[in-house]
Amino acid sequence: MDELDQRLISALRRDGRASLSDLAHELDVTRTTVRSRLARLIASGEIAGFTVLTRADVATAPVRGLMMLQVEGRGTDRVMARLSGLTEVTAFHTTNGTWDLIVEIGTDTLEHFDEVLFAIRRIPGVTRSETNLLLSSRRPVRRPV
Repeated sequence: MDELDQRLISALRRDGRASLSDLAHELDVTRTTVRSRLARLIASGEIAGFTVLTRADVATAPVRGLMMLQVEGRGTDRVMARLSGLTEVTAFHTTNGTWDLIVEIGTDTLEHFDEVLFAIRRIPGVTRSETNLLLSSRRPVRRPV
């Protein structure tokens, strides 16, 4: 990837719906250049896909946190299956080190958050946990280099 590819990706991160004409104007290149660069970045796997965010995706629950879990033996798949059934679980990640899973949780109240923590701790195979509340979140602003 060269500097133009990086600038193109930065522009798409700011506005994934930008037209080829708008991208060409912003990058000071032709539409053909943008089209061929975009096709090459997709074909090489550098751009893995495009997505859409809905109102529900950006409406954050007022109480959010991360729960780190230690899982007994080879029970991680069973625990992940149970986590998938909890609507308050917005994502979970396998990891290495002390914790086997990191669970992202979002609820409307602290009381509801506590209920979810209690439910997760009761899942068979969960042996230990640690939870951190997320106080604020920011996304990095990516600017062309």
